[in-house]
Amino acid sequence: MVASSRTARADRRLAALVAGLAVLLLSQAVCAPVRAEPKFPTKPVRLILPFGAGGVADVTMRLLGQKLTEKWGQQVIIENKPGAGGVLAQQALLASAPDGHAMSVTGNGTAIGMTLFKSRPYDILKDFTSVSITATFEMLLVTRPDAPFKTVAEFLDYAKKNPGKVNLGAINPGSTQNLSAHLFKLMTGVDGTIVTYRTTPDLITGVLRGDIDLAFDYYAAFKGPLSDNKIRVVASADDERNPLLPNVPTVKESGLPDYVVTSWNALSAPRGLPPDILAVLNRDINAALADPELRQKARELGLNAQGSTPEAMRDRMARDIKRWAEVIEKAGVPKQ
Repeated sequence: MVASSRTARADRRLAALVAGLAVLLLSQAVCAPVRAEPKFPTKPVRLILPFGAGGVADVTMRLLGQKLTEKWGQQVIIENKPGAGGVLAQQALLASAPDGHAMSVTGNGTAIGMTLFKSRPYDILKDFTSVSITATFEMLLVTRPDAPFKTVAEFLDYAKKNPGKVNLGAINPGSTQNLSAHLFKLMTGVDGTIVTYRTTPDLITGVLRGDIDLAFDYYAAFKGPLSDNKIRVVASADDERNPLLPNVPTVKESGLPDYVVTSWNALSAPRGLPPDILAVLNRDINAALADPELRQKARELGLNAQGSTPEAMRDRMARDIKRWAEVIEKAGVPKQ
């Protein structure tokens, strides 16, 4: 009986101790400060573009800006600052406070510029904060409707039978389009010439005249002549087929599994952006990009509107800097 009584008293003391501990933990949880979301934005937000008005990047950023304006209740202002290989826009961003009220468009072209230009007044990986990717869009390989080949394999066979006589066409030396042509030539060993044009209309004219056998550019650039059946898409360079061109195979399907060229746009902020502001920007940008209306309008331009984490954006930037640096070096593309 004595032992049983002692056991009961011990059990009661243990129960009281556990109950007291539970009350203590509960009170600490209730009293713990709740981290409030930062008040953002508190004024208009600037999106600085290294492109002129009216282009695909400009249009898509205006769509995104409209959605963010509705979300934030603050105006998102588009600032077009083309020129100097994107330097003007990025310098304007770096002169801004790192408070989230100014971002710039960066992406594949920015990655290329880190190697293509002899010097840059900034390091995109050190002087900027990655916010989110905003869209991706793949390279298309096109030709004239009456070309003597219909597939990538047939083009390679045609080029082999006509060494030194085939021409690959793209715009602007050092552009993603131009480097895509160089990459294609490096990977296939095609004995041909890369012809560079100043504008996309000039490139299309070269295709129609038969001066160019295979041209490299994006869906938005080719949309008009494609609608009129003036040119024909041989292949797309994404991992999967373009929903707008479901009958067009990818280059991977055509026998070149490593030839995947998708360009991308993103938003960056100055270095030193507070983590809580970055979290709000990333969350709201990703939500806006998931809007069905925005995604549909972007898809009509040949873009896949889709966000990312800041880490994924920075990783892609680092990978593309390395990738295009290797192409520039191996192809002997002159630095500017």
